[in-house]
Amino acid sequence: HVQLVESGGGSVQEGGSLGLSCALSEATVNRRCMAWFRQAPGREREVVATIDTGGIKRYAESVKFRFTITRDSAKGALLLQIRNLKPEDTAMYYCAADWSRHMSAPQALTSKWDDFEYRGQGTQVTVS
Repeated sequence: HVQLVESGGGSVQEGGSLGLSCALSEATVNRRCMAWFRQAPGREREVVATIDTGGIKRYAESVKFRFTITRDSAKGALLLQIRNLKPEDTAMYYCAADWSRHMSAPQALTSKWDDFEYRGQGTQVTVS
């Protein structure tokens, strides 16, 4: 069983920056398609960024050019750098790993939360 643990959330002012990290219990971050999701109060969980085994990245339109997804292979972690934060970015942020579907980044961007076998518990980001 693979565990994903997010960290790095917090309260920031509008226009600020934040870096989120997702640690995997197995050092296979390069061999999995992975994604960051978020869920704002009263809204459905949505995928915001994906990265596949070939290093291809995709972003939701609402976060493009402000969010950057990367992998830290040495640490076995998935990262999400967020800049120019807006109040509408306030949400719980989750990471997820595709273990058996072998999705590409574009496919993962249109996928659902349940399409990812392993999912973290989330880290809260609040922008005011």
